[in-house]
Amino acid sequence: MDVVLLVKAAVMGVVEGLTEFLPVSSTGHLILAGALLGFDDDKAKVFDIAIQTGAILAVIIVYWQKIRQTLVALPTERQAQRFALNVLIAFIPAVVLGLLFGKAIKAHLFTPVVVASTFIIGGLIILWAEKRPQAAARIHEVDQMGPLDALKVGLVQCLAMVPGTSRSGATIIGGMLLGLSRKAATDFSFYLAIPTLIGAGVYSLYKERALLSAADLPLFGVGLLFSFVSAWFCVRWLLRYISTHSFVPFAWYRIAFGIVVLATAWSGVVVWAA
Repeated sequence: MDVVLLVKAAVMGVVEGLTEFLPVSSTGHLILAGALLGFDDDKAKVFDIAIQTGAILAVIIVYWQKIRQTLVALPTERQAQRFALNVLIAFIPAVVLGLLFGKAIKAHLFTPVVVASTFIIGGLIILWAEKRPQAAARIHEVDQMGPLDALKVGLVQCLAMVPGTSRSGATIIGGMLLGLSRKAATDFSFYLAIPTLIGAGVYSLYKERALLSAADLPLFGVGLLFSFVSAWFCVRWLLRYISTHSFVPFAWYRIAFGIVVLATAWSGVVVWAA
């Protein structure tokens, strides 16, 4: 295996792990990083989705106590059944819309300029959401959510099908606008990420299996490892951060980063490959 290619896989894994659960769009960063590294062919696109599994493993470990308690209580306790049903309800819209529109979105929207524009728009939305008068949250813990709350968050998650939007940003900010506390919205976003990203990874690997071979295992292994480690640190940091801070710094980061990409693309300083 080419050492340079493994280094690129490690870099992409770190990018995935650090950005998957922040409201800054992991897909957007992976597209931009791949364009700079020359790691953006069809196999690289499968790689980008597959290594999300490493990031999800970090979430499972961080939230293992809640996950284990739910699994143990699922056959007998109504609260555990309600929580699992809410995650399932929120997961379904992404499955349906992904199957209907995923191919068209990948064909037309997965470009650095589209990602940069979405970065800026998303940043402005976060600023608006954080600066508007904050109504008292109706829901302070994920166990207080009802099926309709879960469905609304699931529909908001579908906005992240547009690259650069940020799945975590859409579900967290959307959840807050729908009446969830910052902590409840963040927690539910993480729980919802488990079936969403694992499902996307498995589906992508199966669909594009003709592109892959046993020789690709080291490449994917490196990406998964670095994605897991960086995501584990990032998730633990974010849970501490949200207890005392807003998402405004992420909004300004999105805007600044989007402007830099657009400026360099239009000036020709950087050739951002499609």
